[in-house]
Amino acid sequence: MAAVSKTRNMLEGLVREGSIKWLLGRQAPFREEFEEMDRSPSGGRNFIPELSPIANIIVRRCSKILGFSSSELQESFNAEASDFVKHPSRSARNFLEYCCFRALALSTRVMGHLADKSFRRLTFDMMVAWEVPAASSQPLLNLGEDVSVGLEAFARLAPAVPIIANVITSENLFEALTAPTGGRLHFSIYDKYLNGLERAIKKVKSQSESSLLSAFRSSRGEKVLEVDGTVTTQPVLEHVGISTWPGRLILTDHALYFEALRVVSYDKPKRYDLADDLQQFVKPELTGPWGTRLFDKAVLYKSISLSQPVVMEFPELKGHTRRDYWLAIMREILYVHRFINKFHITGVEKDEALSKAVLGILRMRAIQEISSLSPVRFESLLMFNLCDQLPGGDLILETLANMFTSKESDQTDNSAAGSQMYSISALASVSNLGFMFGSSLSNPSETGLVVGEVSVGEMSVLEKAVKESRDNYQKVLQAQGTVDEVKVDGIDTNLAVMKELLLPLMELGNGLLTLFYWDDPRKSLMFCLLFAFIICRGWLSYAFALMPLFLAAFMVLTRCFNQGRPVYEIKVIAPPPMNTMEQLLAVQNAISKVEQLIQDGNIVLLKFRALLMSIFPQASEKFAMILVFTALILALMPIKYIVLLIILETFTWYSPPRKASTERWMRRLREWWFSIPAAPVILEREKEGKKRK
Repeated sequence: MAAVSKTRNMLEGLVREGSIKWLLGRQAPFREEFEEMDRSPSGGRNFIPELSPIANIIVRRCSKILGFSSSELQESFNAEASDFVKHPSRSARNFLEYCCFRALALSTRVMGHLADKSFRRLTFDMMVAWEVPAASSQPLLNLGEDVSVGLEAFARLAPAVPIIANVITSENLFEALTAPTGGRLHFSIYDKYLNGLERAIKKVKSQSESSLLSAFRSSRGEKVLEVDGTVTTQPVLEHVGISTWPGRLILTDHALYFEALRVVSYDKPKRYDLADDLQQFVKPELTGPWGTRLFDKAVLYKSISLSQPVVMEFPELKGHTRRDYWLAIMREILYVHRFINKFHITGVEKDEALSKAVLGILRMRAIQEISSLSPVRFESLLMFNLCDQLPGGDLILETLANMFTSKESDQTDNSAAGSQMYSISALASVSNLGFMFGSSLSNPSETGLVVGEVSVGEMSVLEKAVKESRDNYQKVLQAQGTVDEVKVDGIDTNLAVMKELLLPLMELGNGLLTLFYWDDPRKSLMFCLLFAFIICRGWLSYAFALMPLFLAAFMVLTRCFNQGRPVYEIKVIAPPPMNTMEQLLAVQNAISKVEQLIQDGNIVLLKFRALLMSIFPQASEKFAMILVFTALILALMPIKYIVLLIILETFTWYSPPRKASTERWMRRLREWWFSIPAAPVILEREKEGKKRK
């Protein structure tokens, strides 16, 4: 009673001071609740002092939904939560999450909850309260109709309703929603987004309940996700070989279907499987008249079940948005089935994975409706597409698979004591919307997979994997930014940069050439003796091991001495600019040099072929004798002495005692090489008739 009296006095004090009256003048969404709490005799009993006024209102709403008082919810939280979750520094926010998750799990069981205005307002106000959960939290300055929420609150609470957001793509979804408002989400945009989601769900339900492809979809229980090509102004063209047909393209949760358009009806559909492991891949493709590659508006599908790839073209006057949209959703279905096949996921877990992919497509469609003026990166809103791009995305999928297959009681038993510490699953959310994906038609709460991706008060293993991947992605973006900065245009400029970068290696090579040609006999003699000593002692492996060791020591010392100093920039003297004619001549000269190198390489190969085929018997006999002598040396002499012999023989060619004989032998070797004829080559041109086929 003392606590209730104290809370009542606190509320009366706020009224006397004008604090709640000021809030009532600014907080239209919370006005009625503040007035009701002020008038209600039980308002003081249900007011939790540790929570902020807004958080108390949200807890009060949740208690009405659940049929418990705020104090009863607090007792249940204290009984179920761990000591870490109940720590005083975070207990206010964690208790608020606990109430929100329980209320949302019950609210989403109502059919058509997404269309309910009060449900939309509740989910948004939960995010508002999450930002200021404790009584000691700094109050928000603006809590009127234009109240907004940030990324952290959205990413934490929105995935609790899987149809609204997903842990993996929540940040990208928030960025797409807040692009026009500078990083804060307002209720007006949030409401438009949920309206778009509702329309997308109704469209999928109507398509799946229709007779469209009913004979082909019934065996697997496939659901139609998207249809295109029904409008004559926006056709879909199928290219197979040199034939092209307009028609209707249909995507289900297992396959892609194309129905060629006839005079008054559609032809029998062709099925392009996305579920079975047929080594399929889908990629963007260029199309054009007579086989040219001009227009970037098509998607190529290829698998081992097809003799030749199929190209689906999405013509439009400007851009390739249609193609990008279809490419993203086709890949999402393909990637989710790769995930299912890779980790051997079956049963209700498979239906859960399919539900996640389908919900991502619905969210992307809703974003596309409200972001008509700004471009949308479709693949960033689809979780399996995003995991294919993110560094460590395979670890995210592995974590997700482990969550599916885990049999721990706190994640699989709905009646367990700790199950209310988790949000609902995607499969349960989909079933509550009135339709199911996959083969499971039973209630998800009875099948075991009933928990979602978010848990009260702590990061789930999936959230940790996503956070680590996003941190690595930021590093990749920073590194890519430096790469884009150093890119230069022009062949001559790039050659100048490469020459400057390879300068240390070039100097090392020049030093070795100096030793090889005995320009300084003393250094060359010391080099030969040192290598001979290392080889004779058997230290050659240690000598090679010292090279990476020296590089590592150099890197460590450089880091120690250059810490805090500006980064050393490579200075490159830019070549003089060239006009168009000079650039064309430079390209022509480069092509001529490359052609000459290829010709020389072909001649070397043809001469070796002539030696092997004994086209020139005298040269072939000498070459065979050399090979026999080499084989005897390799067979009879230890490797250590072979290496010693090669190094001493090579590095003493141009020593003063051997220089004259080396030049004489090199001349004879060139003469012998030039005397070897090349093997004959006949070029056959492809026949014109065969080429046309």
